[in-house]
Amino acid sequence: MNTNRSVSRRDIIRALAGLAGASLAAPVLAACGGEDNPASTAAPTATSQAGTGSGGSAATATSAAATPASTPAGTPAGAPATGTVGGSLTVYSGRSEQLIQAIVDQFAAASGVEVKVRYGDTAEMAAAILEEGQSSPADIFFAQDAGALGAVAREGLLAELPADVLDLVEARFRSPDGLWVGISGRARAVVYNTERLSESDIPPSILDFTDPVWKDRLGWAPTNASFQAAVTAIRVLRGDDVARAWLEGIRDNGARVFENNNAIVSAVIDGEIDAGFVNHYYLMRQLAEAGGDLPARNYIYRNGDPGALVNVAGAGILTTAKNQEQAIAFIRYMLSPEAQTYFAEETHEYPLVAGVPTDPNLVPLSEIQTPDIDLSDLADLEATLEMLRDVGLL
Repeated sequence: MNTNRSVSRRDIIRALAGLAGASLAAPVLAACGGEDNPASTAAPTATSQAGTGSGGSAATATSAAATPASTPAGTPAGAPATGTVGGSLTVYSGRSEQLIQAIVDQFAAASGVEVKVRYGDTAEMAAAILEEGQSSPADIFFAQDAGALGAVAREGLLAELPADVLDLVEARFRSPDGLWVGISGRARAVVYNTERLSESDIPPSILDFTDPVWKDRLGWAPTNASFQAAVTAIRVLRGDDVARAWLEGIRDNGARVFENNNAIVSAVIDGEIDAGFVNHYYLMRQLAEAGGDLPARNYIYRNGDPGALVNVAGAGILTTAKNQEQAIAFIRYMLSPEAQTYFAEETHEYPLVAGVPTDPNLVPLSEIQTPDIDLSDLADLEATLEMLRDVGLL
């Protein structure tokens, strides 16, 4: 299948808007439909609110002077880790304020940059950038998934990043054209109830869950964008026919539909279902909140299967950015040991920079053979949404 068919900017905006609409229909706002806005353990930060003037989305303005930050080890008191940059920066973020505002505040304090963040659904932010075009006030697009970054990049709206920034991250987790870079990793996982299943019960491929043995035992969230990205990956890797057959097979196996990933994990823990398709960190967060063991584990494919997809939250700098120096400093900071540790410990994601410890309960990235896919190709959302509608899941 050729998923790189020619589409207009209007087509891309329509697909992104449709995806944003699907996620906004959920009771809990999800970033690109894939982030259930979970509680973060980060401390509250001092911010002020300002309207953006368009789209009804709020912007958070972070003043460097108002936000304290700890001094990294080995840094003289009063000397920020990134060096004083000053100036201002506008970020369009598909990552929720609750998850990233604390690390944005730390960057502001360390760099002296005043940061205004417009928060919203990743698809909504991507559609806004495409609609605004050369007039966009955004300097950076901080997306919840690589597909949205790919959609913006294909319209020529992202600038090439410096090589030393790109080289901080493995090639599989960044744009092959150097137009965006992954900040943190989000592995697809099968969360399963350990009182019903063992690891050996999980089939060798995500595609094998269509076997009738899984009848009435599974859960999924078709309106969730991380799930939709996973379906897009199956389409890119194996073709539309395989993807459609998989969706129909899971549907016909009586998979229960849930509103989001957290609900799937809770249902697995409660024994309502035996297993479900989620991103890895939802279980990690519930384990952290419970402060102890729960009857659930993640199974993460490591064998190059479509189920072994590791998507990324990532960032790119707009070609129209008025604050290039500040934008580059922001991305460098997000890839610093301080920020990467934040993502590992606070949001329970995979750090993408070598040398930063991963949660010991997770399969190391080095042991995951991800499928051979350009994550930018996950931008092909329109056909995925159409397929999900055709099989009655949207």
